Amino acid sequence: MPRLTPHVPGVPGMRDLGEYVREQRENAQLSVRQLSAAAGISNPYLSQIERGLRRPSAEILNSLAKGLQVSAESLYVRAGLLDASHENSAVDVRRALALDRHLTARQRGIMLDLYDSFVPRRPVDGATTSSDPGSGGDPARPADTDT
Repeated sequence: MPRLTPHVPGVPGMRDLGEYVREQRENAQLSVRQLSAAAGISNPYLSQIERGLRRPSAEILNSLAKGLQVSAESLYVRAGLLDASHENSAVDVRRALALDRHLTARQRGIMLDLYDSFVPRRPVDGATTSSDPGSGGDPARPADTDT
């Protein structure tokens, strides 16, 4: 006689995260045991996450991201801890640097140059970009008047 498993309701919104974790684990060709060891969590707990029965903490999501070699942000978005609009954070970083009054214009320019060396620049809604900090091509990059 086939064994019937009772329907256990999952945590709202966790099914998508669990399916994503399982998909990433399978793509990485990792077993549940291998990923749980890499993330430092128990096999049953990982299984419950994958089935959408548990809501993992941000710390557990970080550990899973390291074990899966994916960005923690992608797991945060799936878990509902981070809004998907944060994926376009380059504009937010530039804006934050431009608005920080604790920095001189020269310091802002240096910080923006450093940030741009790590993150490729993309035009924002038709705005033109310029490599000249004082040309006015980027509203988040003020002219260097402070030396």
